[in-house]
Amino acid sequence: MFSKINTMGLFGLNAFSVDVETDISIGQPAFEIVGLPDMVVRESRERIKSAMRAGGIKFPNARVMINLAPADTKKSGSVHDLAIFMGILTAMNCISGNLDDCCFIGEVSLNGNVRHVNGVLPMTLMAMKSGIKNIFVPFDNAFEASVVDGIHVYGVKSIIDLIAHFSGGDKIKVSEKYTAPESANIDTLDFSDIKGQHTAKLALEIAAAGGHNALLIGSPGSGKSMLSKRLPGILPLMTFEESIETTNIHSISGLLDKDTPLVTARPFRAPHHTISSAGLAGGGTIPHPGEISLAHNGLLFLDELAEFDRKTLEILRQPLEEQKVTISRANGTITYPSSIMLVAAMNPCPCGFFGHPRKKCICTQKQVSNYLSKISGPLLDRLDLHVEVAPVEFEHLSSAAREEATSEIRKRVQAAREIQIERFKGTDISCNARITPSKLHEFCPLDSDANTFMSAVFDKMGLSARAYDRILKVSRTIADLDGSDIIKKRHLSQAVQYRSLDRKYWNQGV
Repeated sequence: MFSKINTMGLFGLNAFSVDVETDISIGQPAFEIVGLPDMVVRESRERIKSAMRAGGIKFPNARVMINLAPADTKKSGSVHDLAIFMGILTAMNCISGNLDDCCFIGEVSLNGNVRHVNGVLPMTLMAMKSGIKNIFVPFDNAFEASVVDGIHVYGVKSIIDLIAHFSGGDKIKVSEKYTAPESANIDTLDFSDIKGQHTAKLALEIAAAGGHNALLIGSPGSGKSMLSKRLPGILPLMTFEESIETTNIHSISGLLDKDTPLVTARPFRAPHHTISSAGLAGGGTIPHPGEISLAHNGLLFLDELAEFDRKTLEILRQPLEEQKVTISRANGTITYPSSIMLVAAMNPCPCGFFGHPRKKCICTQKQVSNYLSKISGPLLDRLDLHVEVAPVEFEHLSSAAREEATSEIRKRVQAAREIQIERFKGTDISCNARITPSKLHEFCPLDSDANTFMSAVFDKMGLSARAYDRILKVSRTIADLDGSDIIKKRHLSQAVQYRSLDRKYWNQGV
């Protein structure tokens, strides 16, 4: 007796179709699974036997052979349990009917319940693209799968419910489609809480509007962390495509809430400075996304940047340039997207008071130099905005004047991002920070004064080609906030000011 059931596998972020082929034949009783299964897949034999006993079904006293095709692709995790279970029942003729347009994903527990698994969204998307019409997933994953259009999603609580559905009993209802809320911005932390720091606030507004990377440097207590933690509130709204991309990554990482399965607020990730290279970039025997990928389409905040291990920081260079992370292992290569805004904060020296207007730095010049040298020139070059956060003056702290609220700043940011969406329509570019070199002069036109100014700045400051490109992109964002189609000298000069701090602290050219 033979049967074939559809299921899905997952390797990194990539889902692939798997055929569960079941053959039950006369011979020495055995239960074998082939097709490059890992240990978790092999252990499904015991889970399924126990679940069948709990459901009152006698496991066949015969040779049961399961093949997970294609046989040359590694299968991992417990997502195949439900399909293997259905394959055995179909081969035993306990279930009749055509299951060619059905797909089964889920882990079966010893008592017959169907448990939550990670990565259901990318697998459901692949099932829909493969022509599957009905997908059966754990009940706790049903809301997540219902985000996908064009496929009927059934949430399964137990194998008893599944058997009844295909045997003329009570039918499992199709899950209602999940509808995301219109807005997901969280205003628990507001820019109005911060007194003064108008220059730093403006820099972060520019960063949010264009998706630019930024470095905040200043003495302890100047408000670097407070400013950065309020930045998510002014980030522009996510598009549906960005939500799906981000949700895919959070789905395979097991970070989704079953009640709100679609990520609609831009991620904010703030790892501690003791994080390892694998924790930041991703890795493991079965590679999982790191903090860089978990922040995809959102914000990665690195506080106390100089306290991170230098080798760990250098990992950021390729993702910041290419917006992706590639992890190679013996059984394959995985690429995770990492289109992020990087915002970092640091002190100028170990004691924190180098360059402070009133407090004396107690560090030696060598200590200051060693501290700053933890941030390499190539990494610094990839940070579009260098912002000095000065100590807050008493008159600002004691002032009763109302500071600008997050909601007001967000309106300007959203308006600037709408201009960019219209500008880049029909391209793969999402924001000014992602303008490709080939499109730079098309999207960043300079008037004659700005062009003359840029020529003088390039020679005087000894700009690298990358720094030149990034200054133009920041200028483009400043012009968008100003409502100007052409980049003018005042836009360009403001962008250049945000590339000068390395000359003060690192004592070298940009």
